[in-house]
Amino acid sequence: KWQILTVIGLLEIWDECGGGGSMPHYMRGRQPGKYPTFENFRNEVHFVLDLYDPFGLFKNMKDEQKERRLVMEINNGRLAMLGIFGFLSADKVEGSVPLLKGIAKQYDGDIMAPFSADFTLFGT
Repeated sequence: KWQILTVIGLLEIWDECGGGGSMPHYMRGRQPGKYPTFENFRNEVHFVLDLYDPFGLFKNMKDEQKERRLVMEINNGRLAMLGIFGFLSADKVEGSVPLLKGIAKQYDGDIMAPFSADFTLFGT
């Protein structure tokens, strides 16, 4: 748990700092969803690949193709969320998703435990 939360926290800090000052904060004019590059980190600390287009394959892409790919990415994210909730439903309520019969395993625990008031990261 701690590794995942640490990495997410560090990525959030990098985003809040605008990539070490290379981009304005998203509340001060940066396009929402445009994550800053790791170029400053690469130059000052050590080599790390960017999250989007790590090898620079799409830097010369036309704007209309970028827009089309953005819509595709949003739709893929929506489908992924539907898939996750389908598995959660099938695991909790047997037979609720007929296509997952025989694939999903019954889960008797509380799938919403991380969002409950008595949830702890320390496992007690």
